[in-house]
Amino acid sequence: RMRWRWFLFLCLGPFLSLGTLCLAQSAPKNPPDVYLITLDTLRADHVRCYGYDKIQTPALDALCRDGVHFTQAFTSSPITNTSHASILTGQLPSVHGVTDFGVPLTNTHQTLAEMLKQRGYATAAFIGAVILDSTALAPGFNRGFDFYDNFPAQSESKSRWGRVERRGMEVVAHAEAWMAKHPAGPRFVWVHLYDAHDPYEPPAPYSEIYRDRLYDGEVAYADSALGHFVAALKKSGAYQRSLLIVTGDHGEGLGEHGEDTHGIFLYDSTLHVPLLMKLPGGVNAGQVVETQVRTLDILPTVIAVTGAKTSQRLDGASLLPLLQGAEANERPAFGETDYPQRFGWAPLRSLRAQGHKFIEAPKPELYNLKNDARELRNLYAPWEAQVQKMRAELAELRAGLPPPPPSGSAVPQRTVEELRALGYLGAADVGSATNVPEPSLLPDAKDRIEEQNLLHRAMIAGEDGKFAEARAAFEKMITLNPTSATALAQLGEIELKDGDSVHAAQHLEQAQKLRPEDASVAWHLGEARDKAGDLPGARSSLEASLKISPAQFAARLLLGNVLLRLHEPAAAVDQLEAAALLQPKNVEVLLALAKAYEHLGKSAEAKEAAAKAAALGKKN
Repeated sequence: RMRWRWFLFLCLGPFLSLGTLCLAQSAPKNPPDVYLITLDTLRADHVRCYGYDKIQTPALDALCRDGVHFTQAFTSSPITNTSHASILTGQLPSVHGVTDFGVPLTNTHQTLAEMLKQRGYATAAFIGAVILDSTALAPGFNRGFDFYDNFPAQSESKSRWGRVERRGMEVVAHAEAWMAKHPAGPRFVWVHLYDAHDPYEPPAPYSEIYRDRLYDGEVAYADSALGHFVAALKKSGAYQRSLLIVTGDHGEGLGEHGEDTHGIFLYDSTLHVPLLMKLPGGVNAGQVVETQVRTLDILPTVIAVTGAKTSQRLDGASLLPLLQGAEANERPAFGETDYPQRFGWAPLRSLRAQGHKFIEAPKPELYNLKNDARELRNLYAPWEAQVQKMRAELAELRAGLPPPPPSGSAVPQRTVEELRALGYLGAADVGSATNVPEPSLLPDAKDRIEEQNLLHRAMIAGEDGKFAEARAAFEKMITLNPTSATALAQLGEIELKDGDSVHAAQHLEQAQKLRPEDASVAWHLGEARDKAGDLPGARSSLEASLKISPAQFAARLLLGNVLLRLHEPAAAVDQLEAAALLQPKNVEVLLALAKAYEHLGKSAEAKEAAAKAAALGKKN
């Protein structure tokens, strides 16, 4: 009976056409709306319908009843940009190349939005954090979208809200407003809810209900935003006829294996995510699939349902055969993370298959998941048959992949502060250790994870203005690793923000000795020396910074002012004119130029610069 229902649904219904499963090869005349909701940092085992009874997640639970519930779904990366790139392309990180922040998703990799756009869909994306902003940290992610809801270029907000992160209800409101203006289908809408990402600061009443488990409070709040979105779909009549897919991009460590957050390790705590799929017409509602699947399988499934087409390589496969019982074997789940390289540690690769997890690392790991689901007993021995088999499968996979992109991402300096505000290291924080020819010679992250935890806590505390807390974490890390240029540099920056320019200069000097080619460290050292009254030292540091990276407006402006105070107006004019070329309408640099020209006796130039500054001041 179920098979007959599927035959009618696939071959005669208005929604689906699955070439390999059905004699009807033509694409559906009226393809369904597609809604993809990604819940950032959501562990599968912190959702009620996945067996976690300490939380209320009514929206997710309802989708478990209305759709298909995949109990064993795994992401290919524990980092937001990388995991989402895999969802949107159906490709492994080593194939699409987005293995770091700011690395472009190039046009050689077709996105789901592009495929559906070609199919006649109206497309829109609504993101919850600047980490996925296509103008900054996620270039290329907007390809194929008619509308991509990036963050404002300039934000007046001093808090994280609106500047680097949006509450889930705001993201949903933006999506609902767009859909109200685009009621005609078919539509593809991607909604990204970032709330469960740390720091865990759920709004009331979730902050009170879950005050002892704030991560759960964030999950419950994100669930409420999802519920609001689903209610809007039902009210408009779009819900029943739509394909709705909800998944996590990755999980969260929550202290397991020593990892507070995510990005470093490849254990199930950060790779096992929920995956729910409500099919058009409610077909297969309530079905539970326990076969291992991947978030890589989302894109091929959408293609199968909508009749969209692509000729590019896909590392995933449609999930629909599993619903018919046409496929019983689990799908091997590969995991990758290059984020440890930002700390000078070895990248990791993993394979989850045949009831085992193998992690390729300087200190390799093998776990029997049937007997050790929490991955606590490492059974690795190089001569073990299971190790040799899985290691060979990983090697075979790597052999068939294109060359990896260079390590050390293309994140521009202007986005480094945004990354740090979200608790991640930016490109300017990366040391030369990431460039060694053989990554396996780098330290194993298992031996250094406490350093990452401390850095993360310190960066979040610094972003929130909790300077004492940030300083304590940085100092503890320096005790663990006295040669950590990242910790020394960021401690110096925290002291600079807190008004302690003398100690800031001392720590930044140490960082510069360890990282002499870092323009950011030299710039902050120049800033600290200026505030400490060491003008010659400030000049030297700022000149060193500009030699490494010439197009720094702030460094040019500060150096020009330092030179004025050193009574070198001609040199000051050179720097200030260069700054004015970078930002011609900046009032501060024009006023400084007027002052420098006056010192040189160039009255006409001084008056012209002052007049421009006055005119711009009136406009603003």
